[in-house]
Amino acid sequence: MHRRLIVPSALAATLLLAIPASAATSSPGAPGIGDPYYPASGNGGYDVSHYDLRLRYQPATDLLQGTATLFTTPQQPLSRFNLDFGLPVSEVRVGGRKADFAKEGDHELVITPAAPLEKGRPVAVVVRYAGKPSELSIGGWTAWHRTPDGGVAAQEPDSAVWWFPSNDHPLDKATYDISVAVPDGTQAISNGVLQSQSSRLGWTRFNWRSNRPQASYLATLAVGKFDITTDKTADGLPILNAYSKDLGDNAGAARASVERTGEVAEWLTGIFGPYPFNALGGYVPNVKSGYALETQTRPFYSPRQFANGANVSVVVHELAHQWYGDSVSVDGWKDIWVNEGFARYSQWLWSEKEGEGTAQELADWVYGQHPADDAFWTVKPGDPGPDKQFDLAVYDRGALALQALRNEIGDEDFFTILKGWPTEYAYKNAKVGDFVAYAERVSGKPLSALFGTWLYEPSKPATPAAANTRAARSAAVAPQPPKSWKKIAATNSVHDHGH
Repeated sequence: MHRRLIVPSALAATLLLAIPASAATSSPGAPGIGDPYYPASGNGGYDVSHYDLRLRYQPATDLLQGTATLFTTPQQPLSRFNLDFGLPVSEVRVGGRKADFAKEGDHELVITPAAPLEKGRPVAVVVRYAGKPSELSIGGWTAWHRTPDGGVAAQEPDSAVWWFPSNDHPLDKATYDISVAVPDGTQAISNGVLQSQSSRLGWTRFNWRSNRPQASYLATLAVGKFDITTDKTADGLPILNAYSKDLGDNAGAARASVERTGEVAEWLTGIFGPYPFNALGGYVPNVKSGYALETQTRPFYSPRQFANGANVSVVVHELAHQWYGDSVSVDGWKDIWVNEGFARYSQWLWSEKEGEGTAQELADWVYGQHPADDAFWTVKPGDPGPDKQFDLAVYDRGALALQALRNEIGDEDFFTILKGWPTEYAYKNAKVGDFVAYAERVSGKPLSALFGTWLYEPSKPATPAAANTRAARSAAVAPQPPKSWKKIAATNSVHDHGH
């Protein structure tokens, strides 16, 4: 039974005057950021500018203990807000004061601060937690890989919820300090530059810093026993590569590929402009997965990528993402083409550079391999849907769209666009439509019909990417595969994220 409290009008007015305006008008932040593909991803009502993660991980038990400090700015007066996180939480503080919290669903941490938060006034949110990431399953899958000597966090489109609380969507990028303590003799690899390393009482702490905006799914953590190589580019950029000590027969091929990171990055700067971050590298842990991922500054590679020998093409793909996907990130997950179409096309350009088949020859081959009734053509790279987000067509048909653009506007404008786009949208988010508009502005040509044909029509275009080349021949007379094709096709599993 509810009792109504009747307050005399004069007293009521006095009470209203005593309530801060922010409290009177505050409201909860949305439990999702608004992405139609993943409605529960991210959260509304605030922006995170920096994550400070102080972690302790025991490989033998998979126990991860953490204190995460998020520097946030409310975008509205907030009575409560959500973080995306799956592990058990013991305490939350907002602005130094204890806050109420509760778990909803499998990855929503709902926080109610002691007092409503003012719009535009920065506040620190501290979350203490502990749990075993390998025991957390969300939607039937996990982003946490257990290895014989540790664990790895690397997955797309979500991975943060397994190891730190976040606003888990590319729209809210932030800088990171990640400090990880592990037993002596074990290493902790993460993004950016290793700032310092120290040992005490049987534990070694590694302090990493990623000083440019970074999407939460691009944050990575790898704990285990690694062979580590270091170097610097001609410009002084630090390179750090790491290889699990137990890669077996794949060890040599992995090294022969990833050790060319500096060379590939140098070449890509000629195509895409200056490298956008503070470090380079890659790591190959002893995991059972088959995919690779563009984790910022330090891509993740599964050993299976090198099962058939060295493959620099996969390194090209993941490093291209540092410009297309990491620095310029998707506005929403339907815009995945601005990541994957360009990373795939970079592999075609590498083939062209190496004399193993031009981009046009690769486009001819792809076009000829898929008859009109192939489901390949029903996938729309410009908006593939969540179930087809990582479909091969997003990569190969997405690259065909770029070859069609190149043929339409010519090499001079095409390569001006490839280099100018990452500068125009550096550290920001972008839609497919933004790229179309940018290409039209640079080239001075109307291009919406061209992109509509190659990115949105659910059918095979009537003509291949270059109508005036041998690709215009009947699809029944298929061109021979370029020399590079086998290596490129071997990287198709980069998009097989094991969901």
